[in-house]
Amino acid sequence: MFGTDGVRGVANADLSVELALKLGQAGAQVLTSGAHRPTVVVGRDPRASGDMLSAALIAGLCSVGARAIDLGVITTPAVAMLVRDYKADAGVMISASHNPAADNGIKFFNKDGYKLSDALEDEIERIIRSGEELPRPIGGELGRVERDDNAVRRYIDLLKGKLSLDLRGLRLVLDCANGSASAVAPTLFRELGADVTALHAEPDGLNINDRCGSTHPESLCAAVKELGADLGLAFDGDADRLIAVDEKGGIVDGDHMLAACGAHLHRQGRLAGGAVVATVMSNMGLELALKKQGIGMERTAVGDRYVLERMLETGCVLGGEQSGHVIFLEHNTTGDGILTAMQLLSTLQESGRTLSALAGEMEVLPQVLMNVRVQPEKKQLFQSDRALVQAVADAETRLNGEGRVLVRPSGTEPLIRVMVEGRDGEKTERIAAELAALLEERLGK
Repeated sequence: MFGTDGVRGVANADLSVELALKLGQAGAQVLTSGAHRPTVVVGRDPRASGDMLSAALIAGLCSVGARAIDLGVITTPAVAMLVRDYKADAGVMISASHNPAADNGIKFFNKDGYKLSDALEDEIERIIRSGEELPRPIGGELGRVERDDNAVRRYIDLLKGKLSLDLRGLRLVLDCANGSASAVAPTLFRELGADVTALHAEPDGLNINDRCGSTHPESLCAAVKELGADLGLAFDGDADRLIAVDEKGGIVDGDHMLAACGAHLHRQGRLAGGAVVATVMSNMGLELALKKQGIGMERTAVGDRYVLERMLETGCVLGGEQSGHVIFLEHNTTGDGILTAMQLLSTLQESGRTLSALAGEMEVLPQVLMNVRVQPEKKQLFQSDRALVQAVADAETRLNGEGRVLVRPSGTEPLIRVMVEGRDGEKTERIAAELAALLEERLGK
């Protein structure tokens, strides 16, 4: 039921009203340990299905006696932050992030603003699947709903209190993905003094992430060049990711931001743990750039929840993914695209350089990614197939210490992903193609 980021599916099909109601009931029970009259904050992105699923989930919360605070349309990281600010018992966000409008999702946060552990998700799922009888209060013991029309304002003020920024004289272009950032980012950056042009900031419930946002920054690249802006900032549907665009229209991804912001925090003596946490998919250029600054790097499995787990284990305060999901643990408990933009702008101001110059300090090694479709039951066999294991070892030898090979199964599809990095682009392409062909030969359909 739960994937790497909550419960996801096509709204009103995989993710039905009935399931949303049950998730509200079971989630309230598990996350509040049966507390009398717990408080749960609920937010959503502007998808057409958000009202329907929010109403069902809130009904589930109230039916077991929980008090629900409806935040309305807001970002995912705002929910994580406001759980703590309201001193609530839990939080829920209804969003499918960067997915198309027909999809939706439900993700939970505990009272400290962290996404749930596998154990807690398993317990919620157990209650739903078993049909376990939950409390059924009546009369005055029923939960009530409180609407907070000030939630966006409250979040903006919290963000402004995190960093001292004066953006007067800076020209920004924002791509709000027709999502939750539309209600937050233009207001915030204008209040900080920037000259703001907002793109894709008119959500209608169906246009979220539609050829825009962090997964489709093409129109932002063009607008930055056309307007002569200093930089562009692209968020995804729920604004937990950021992809930036430099003044020349070049893409600046999560790896570049981790390199720049990591060095910035290190110079300020604020990079606790002495390292940055990234995933196995982060470019080797990030590792080399950090090493030049005397900063270590920890790698985890793909997924922001694994990044956060390693950060908590090691005491690191900065971590993230190439996709632009960056966690500044000093300020929030999850990836926050708008906060990341503020940190990036703070780093730029300190350096006095352009974004292209700052991003250019990290050399991006050629990286080739290929997906090989295999029989589902064979997805894990590449780890024990002697020919494949030997081929990977031979490939790493051919890269001569100036690259790496990563072969891993997809968590959601019958695919094995082959990633090869190296300084020599042609050699990298050739090695990736050879490994993909061998995988298809031995494990394919």
